[in-house]
Amino acid sequence: MVSPYLIIAGGVGGAKMAQGFSDYCDGELSVIGNVGDDWEFHGLWVSPDIDTLTYTLSGLIDLNKGWGVSDESFRALGVLESLGRETWMQLGDQDLGVHIYRTERRSLGDRPSIIAKDIARAFGVSANIILPTDNDLHTQVHTSFGWMAFQEYFVREQCKPLVKDISILGIDKAKITHEAREAIATASLICIAPSNPIVSIEPILAIPGMREAIMERQGLCIAVSPIIGGKTIKGPAVQMMKSLGHIPDSRGVAEIYSGLIDAIVVDEIDRNLTSYIENRYCEVWIENTVMLNKKDKRILAERIIDRANKYGSFSSK
Repeated sequence: MVSPYLIIAGGVGGAKMAQGFSDYCDGELSVIGNVGDDWEFHGLWVSPDIDTLTYTLSGLIDLNKGWGVSDESFRALGVLESLGRETWMQLGDQDLGVHIYRTERRSLGDRPSIIAKDIARAFGVSANIILPTDNDLHTQVHTSFGWMAFQEYFVREQCKPLVKDISILGIDKAKITHEAREAIATASLICIAPSNPIVSIEPILAIPGMREAIMERQGLCIAVSPIIGGKTIKGPAVQMMKSLGHIPDSRGVAEIYSGLIDAIVVDEIDRNLTSYIENRYCEVWIENTVMLNKKDKRILAERIIDRANKYGSFSSK
């Protein structure tokens, strides 16, 4: 399936962006999601960002939490807790059904890309959800408490420890999927979603061949900054960027993506950063990037596509 629009996304912020694009251009969207958060819990293979994309694009996401399925129950988790198991990773009963299915398919040797596609189809997702690699990747965070898996840092520790470094286990041997390569090569517009550039987008871009594929693209590539007025809607991007030596605002985001993108979408509140970014990195598009509801998401997607069409079908490289 070839789509003119491609989003490179992490979890919640990326899923919001994907939903806006999907609502505006139904059937013409592909999304490359992050698998660096994947981890095994209770013997089951969990893929948090891919599942968040699936649940959001199917309309089943819990809007209050931004993850998981709406009207979820946690009876199985309650049993595990009564048996003395750690239950800080909140896996609902419906969610567990997906993890059981994924784990069983993986044990049979099926490609993770095909499994993800089959799950999305079963949930009625019209967009094409693509894995960047079929290899196992695990984002590790070096904190003031030592090294830990990203979900341990994000969920169990609530992003409180100071971040000193990031490592992606398995990245050296990872291979880009042919689906991801084709989606990049054929897209007229590639949009890096407002996801954490350090732990949501970098595990995708760091896959050998991924940056090169984007650099060789024929279409336009833009990024949407996840930082608005020095803050994020959700997640630890600001503190991570600051502790790792990046300017913790849209200037730092533009620097991270420098050389890959033609333009960066920045919120209206940060229009004062325009000159700094354009003098060093890329063009700046000013838009309202706060996505509080479906209307906001659709309008932002429409505005980005409209500006991309005016910019031209091909990048300025």
